[in-house]
Formats: sequence, C-alpha cells, structure tokens
Amino acid sequence: MPHYLAIIEDAGPDETASLWFPDLPGCISGGDDVDEALENAPEALAFYAQELAEDGRQLPPPRTLDELKADPDVAGDLAKHTVALIEWPPLADPAE
Repeated sequence: MPHYLAIIEDAGPDETASLWFPDLPGCISGGDDVDEALENAPEALAFYAQELAEDGRQLPPPRTLDELKADPDVAGDLAKHTVALIEWPPLADPAE
C-alpha cells in the first residue's frame, strides 16, 4: 500500500499541531496535539481524494523520501520538522 509523507508542524505543548502532505498541495490535517493530527490525517486524505475524484482526477503517486529530499521546495521543511508516513488507503478498522 502506498504511504504519503506528512510534515508535522507542532506549535508547542499548549497549541495545536498540524501536518501537510508535500505531494498533495492543500491537503492538511490538524488537532489539539500531534497524535490527534496524525489520527485525523487519513480523513484529510479521504476528503482530498474525493475532491480530486469529483474533478475527474486521482491522487498522484507518493514520492519517496529521497525524491522529496531532492526537491528544493520540500528539503528545508524535511530538515526542520518531524515527518510521518500515512498509509493510503487506510486499513479497515478491525472493530468494524
């Protein structure tokens, strides 16, 4: 399954956290903390994919970490922030 790299921007212990996907311009997730932003990330991806589908487009394939490091528009953010891999499509919830 593909994984999209997310760049996590943590504002600190008393503020919210957000993350964004370099391969998906405008696709962001947020939460009261990093864990919540990560938990909300698959839903953000789903909404983004739905919007693209409504326009007759598909999600672009995710780039590898090495490819993103070679991109000057992303390399600086990779060096300054924590990154996470978000699986897409997400695995079904085993409780369902």
